[in-house]
Amino acid sequence: MKVYRVGGSVRDELLGLPVQDRDWVVVGTTPEQMAAQGFKPVGRDFPVFLHPQSHEEYALARTERKAGRGYRGFVVHCAPEVTLEDDLRRRDLTINAMARDASGQLIDPWGGQEDLRRRILRHVSEAFAEDPVRILRTARFAARFEDFEVAPSTQALMHAMVQAGEVDALIAERVWQEIATGLMERAPERMFRVLIDCGALPRLLPELSRAWDELPRSALIRACSDAGLGLYERYASLTLQINETTGPTSLDTACSDRLRVPVPCRDFARLAVLMWPHLRDWSELQAQQRLAAFEAGDALRRPERALGLAQWARAAAQILDPRAAPSVALGFERDLAAARGIDAGHIAQAVSAGAATATPHQRSSQIAAAVRAARIGALERSGSQSAAP
Repeated sequence: MKVYRVGGSVRDELLGLPVQDRDWVVVGTTPEQMAAQGFKPVGRDFPVFLHPQSHEEYALARTERKAGRGYRGFVVHCAPEVTLEDDLRRRDLTINAMARDASGQLIDPWGGQEDLRRRILRHVSEAFAEDPVRILRTARFAARFEDFEVAPSTQALMHAMVQAGEVDALIAERVWQEIATGLMERAPERMFRVLIDCGALPRLLPELSRAWDELPRSALIRACSDAGLGLYERYASLTLQINETTGPTSLDTACSDRLRVPVPCRDFARLAVLMWPHLRDWSELQAQQRLAAFEAGDALRRPERALGLAQWARAAAQILDPRAAPSVALGFERDLAAARGIDAGHIAQAVSAGAATATPHQRSSQIAAAVRAARIGALERSGSQSAAP
């Protein structure tokens, strides 16, 4: 039995990047022998085991044979005679198809080290065409390594895969998984450009494809990345520009439905679209309008999400409305703190004490009006402070 460290950890080590997770391939053994040594089986589609001490993943060397459409249409073969080179050949890109043996010797049968030097994303073999997820992965690596280019031969192969209908077999959850990961990379806009160039984006996300070149979407997503914003804010940039391009439609909702975006991320993006006009012109709003915006965004109960919206709006304004950017959401945090600083319980007690003969409905209405008036007053004072020289 021989054990090799493979894949991303070898790649990142050669690039001088921090190594996060380590993956291992085991050659010359069987699942029964692995279990006898204390490894815990966890793989469903092929034999993968957890190391009894480190809990890192150890996979038996394997080959795959295409037996249907999509990324699940494979027959996997694991046996002691499968070599390391056989296993590396089935991987997506040459930069991910390198290994190190127990002595640290680099094993690079497909030229991954040279492609790292040349800054090229190149497929290992024609087996690449058997798995449409590799189109998404290649686009995601373009977002991670912004000085790398997709090899022309790989670009042509991905285009042929799209034309053959392979991407149509991808399930929404897997597409979202790759898109979400790519959005969090250093240059997320490059992921979408790769998908456009090979023709995959119109098949996967037609709403997004139609709007991409009509507004500076690349710069908007990059602004969110440069500001260190999270996934919700970056996805909101996509849905905002769908609406900015098409006008008031349900295309942003269609995009979320198509991807089956998780509810919290979907809700934040939809709220960002609705709140954008208010956030963009925040310093021009009257106190009543600011309170109405807080209420519409449920900001008084969920201030963390509201502050995330403000941060996102600042990044968006840099691209969509540069002249207004300095004043976008100006005083938003101070106003939110002022409105939330009103002691609604104290007001309720005071109103109840003075309305002993009122019905419960009347008392409730009086309390709500008093709390609202107090919040408007607090926002007027907050606005005066922000306008003062």
